[in-house]
Amino acid sequence: MNATCPECDAEITLPAGTVEGEILTCPDCAAELEVISLDPPELALAPQVGEDWGE
Repeated sequence: MNATCPECDAEITLPAGTVEGEILTCPDCAAELEVISLDPPELALAPQVGEDWGE
């Protein structure tokens, strides 16, 4: 199963057993990507998790 990196347009082969919500790293540009759909395979930039410093 292949998907396209939304950052650099590289074609990425999704590993067997990939599930929606999984975070992957693009081998070409190192962007962190979230699997948002498996049918059809689709990736989006993973949300950046910020520090909340206990707030």
